[in-house]
Amino acid sequence: MKPIEWLGDRLKLLDQTELPHKEKYLETSDYRQVISAIKQLKVRGAPAIGVATAYGIALAGLEIKAGNKTLYIKHLEAVLKQFAAARPTAVNLFFAIDRMRQAIKGKNTVASIREALVKAAVAVHREEDRAMAALSKHGAALIEDGFTVLTHCNTGQLATGVRYGTALGVIKAAAEQGKSISVYADETRPLLQGSRLTAWELSRLHIPFTIITDNMAGYFLSQHKIDCVIVGADRIAANGDTANKIGTYSLAVLARENHFPFYIAAPTSSIDISIKSGASIPIEQRSPQEVLKLQGIAIAPAGANAANPAFDVTPAKYIAAIVTEKGILRPPFKTSIQSILQEAR
Repeated sequence: MKPIEWLGDRLKLLDQTELPHKEKYLETSDYRQVISAIKQLKVRGAPAIGVATAYGIALAGLEIKAGNKTLYIKHLEAVLKQFAAARPTAVNLFFAIDRMRQAIKGKNTVASIREALVKAAVAVHREEDRAMAALSKHGAALIEDGFTVLTHCNTGQLATGVRYGTALGVIKAAAEQGKSISVYADETRPLLQGSRLTAWELSRLHIPFTIITDNMAGYFLSQHKIDCVIVGADRIAANGDTANKIGTYSLAVLARENHFPFYIAAPTSSIDISIKSGASIPIEQRSPQEVLKLQGIAIAPAGANAANPAFDVTPAKYIAAIVTEKGILRPPFKTSIQSILQEAR
C-alpha cells in the first residue's frame, strides 16, 4: 500500500474519506489540491500531513513561473502560508515547511531552487519511512505476547504515508515478531477513523480486532480486557503534554484509573520544544456538520448546534512512555525529550 506516492512531477494520494468502501486515488500536479486534500482529511495523520505538505510545496515550486529569484521566492512564501493555514495542530506540517525553507537557502537560481525543493520533499518522505520503521521496532518491546491493545483514531500506514505507522506500526511490528496480539479499536467519532481506517488496516494485516464505540473503553478497561493503551500524537510539548485526536485524554484517565499503561507513539518531528506545555498547543476547531451528520446522514434535529474540537491534550502525568524512532522516552519527559533531541543534533 502506498498512501502517498511521488511520480516525478505529480503526487498520488489515497483518498482516505472513501475508505473502507472504495480505494480511490487523487493524482495531481496542483499544490492547491494538496492543500484541499489536507483540509478535507483525504490525507490525514500528522506524519502523512508533513510528507504531503513537503510534496505539495515541491509541486508549487515546479508551477511558479517567475524567472527572477526574488519574485519566485515571494510567490513561494505565499504558498507556504497557505499550507501553514491548512491545519493548525499537527506540528509535522510546520516541520515540513521549515525543512523546505532550509533546503533552498544558498540557492542562486530558480532552477536550483526547484531541484532543491523536489529533493527535499523526497528526503522528508524517506526519512519518515526510516523513522517509522525504527519507532515501530522500539515500541514492539512494550507489547507482550498475548496482549490485547486498545488504540484510538488511525495511526497506521494511512497516517504516515510509509511502510509503518506510529501506534499501529508498533502493533504491526509486534505481530511480525510472532507475538499473538488482538486489538480493540475505538470507532473515533465524529469521523470514524477507527472503525473505517484502523479496522481496514488491521484486516489487511490479519491482526484480530474488535471495534468498540468510544464510550465503551472504560467498560473494557474496568473488566481487565485490555493490557495497554497506545495512541499517536499530533504535537508533543517540551514537557511531554500531548495533543492527539479528541477522546485521547479520556482514555489516558481511564487507563490510569484502572492501572494500565498508556503509551504515546510519535516521531521526534512531532515534538515541539517551542511549546512548554499542552496549554499552548493550538486546537483545531472543525465544522459542526461533522458531528451533526454521520456519513452524510443527519443524526440531530434541524437547527441543532454542535462543538467539534478535533484534538484534546493529555497531560504528561498520565503517559507511561513516549515511543520515538530514537528510543523509548520515560518520565520526567522534560528531561528525556531534551536529552534525545540533543543526541539527534
